[in-house]
Amino acid sequence: MSTSTNHAAGLLRRGAVALLVALALLTTACSTGASPSGTTASQASRTLVIGATAEPTSLDPTADAAAAGSQALLYNVYETLVKVDSQGQLRPLLAQAWDMSADGLTYTFQLNPLARFSDGTPVTADAVAQNIARIQGQPVAAKLKTAMAVVASTQVVDTDTLGVTLSRPSVNWLYEMASTAGIVMNPAGFATATTATSGSGPLSVSQWTPGDSIVLAKNAGYWGTPVRFDEVTFRYFKDPNAMNASMLSDQLDIISNLQAPESLAQFADPARFSVVEGTTNGEVVMGVNNGGAPTDASVPTGTGNPALQDVRVRKAITMAIDKQALVDTTWGGHGVVLGSMSVPTDPYYEDLSGLYPYNPDEAKRLLAESGHSRLTLRLKPAALPYATKAAQFIAAQLQEVGITVQVEELQFPARWRETVYDRADYDLTIVAHVEARDLSTFANPNYYWRYHNADFDALITQADSGTVTEYAAGMKQAARLLADDAAAVWLYALPNIVITKPGITGVPQDAQSLSFDVTTIARA
Repeated sequence: MSTSTNHAAGLLRRGAVALLVALALLTTACSTGASPSGTTASQASRTLVIGATAEPTSLDPTADAAAAGSQALLYNVYETLVKVDSQGQLRPLLAQAWDMSADGLTYTFQLNPLARFSDGTPVTADAVAQNIARIQGQPVAAKLKTAMAVVASTQVVDTDTLGVTLSRPSVNWLYEMASTAGIVMNPAGFATATTATSGSGPLSVSQWTPGDSIVLAKNAGYWGTPVRFDEVTFRYFKDPNAMNASMLSDQLDIISNLQAPESLAQFADPARFSVVEGTTNGEVVMGVNNGGAPTDASVPTGTGNPALQDVRVRKAITMAIDKQALVDTTWGGHGVVLGSMSVPTDPYYEDLSGLYPYNPDEAKRLLAESGHSRLTLRLKPAALPYATKAAQFIAAQLQEVGITVQVEELQFPARWRETVYDRADYDLTIVAHVEARDLSTFANPNYYWRYHNADFDALITQADSGTVTEYAAGMKQAARLLADDAAAVWLYALPNIVITKPGITGVPQDAQSLSFDVTTIARA
């Protein structure tokens, strides 16, 4: 067995890839600071209050397609075999070492024998195997089942040693195991996972008030290095101005991801605030219902406008939108314009934003050629600030080329998930996709964009089964094919703009995973 450092090098030699896992928008949380009025300075130093946007609908991060649950609970409450650090590299967590067979099919994990769940139960190889089986066989978010579909079998070698055999080599699988799909919860807590947590992390949920907050308390019996805070609270705000006001009045220690960039000047005083600005792996996407029939009989067919199955209409929609003007108008110029489902931190990134540039005259010509000069489409964005601002901007621009847009904002995540993600009852939608390397979602015919392209699917599978070099080259081909087909309208890469109180350290510049990992945070 290798140590994690040696393993990482060995893994690259054998053809795995160092994926940069990103965080995202939908919900983000960060770090330390002051405490609400009424607490002493000593108490404040041991608490952390984080302002975030999208709240989870369940305490089980695997039950929901949204990233909100993982933001608060991944790494903090629930741990994984390996984790992604602030530089996007894999590090040991529950597994203190791991190795991969020469053919790339079998991973062997050596668990840390000290690891314990919050009730003191040991984290064993059998417990991890049961979690993998749960993702494969129980009702969880569909994208997690897709991530785990490549697992052929697990082998409990002994109490602390687990073997996992894949049906084919996969560059992505180990990185999926560092995210939501790889969460290890106490099997005794499976039945109550939506309302009570049973993780092995340094914090446990002590209070959940839907619509308001999640409070995490320090796990006194944590098996590893403890966190620096006795209590961490994630407070949720639907209105970004209300979150800003709470920060300005010292009720928050951190704004996890600023949702109103035009308000950045309010936090310009370095004596009161620090601004951390970087990037995420999140693509803000105007999803298009491509109208393909799902392959899973239990998945609804969807109710997209048939006109969107014509590539000329999809290209026209893309060319009718001035993406840079959208970023400047709705996001204060922060964010890189995109042309496919890839961000600049991806190893296969290529700037395809100029493939179908803003050209309303060409958009009108394509619509006339397709027979859809006068078209009405339903745009159902997530009711999150970045999405609703973009929806209004886009509706006005599409009107100029003859497309009438009916905007219906959907509460996120519950109503958006039910309407768009589950039933595909939409024509267009806007939401940020914050998972790392999520280009492959377009290879899933049951995903909400209902996109089918056999050539694209083959490229994704071939790339994931290859070497590091083959992976990057193959994914670049797939990203270009997707862009050529105008399968969606990729708007911009979501920036990471975090506001903190002075003296808070350990907040990474770039969001490299879905978690806001409070184990790295300290107060000077």
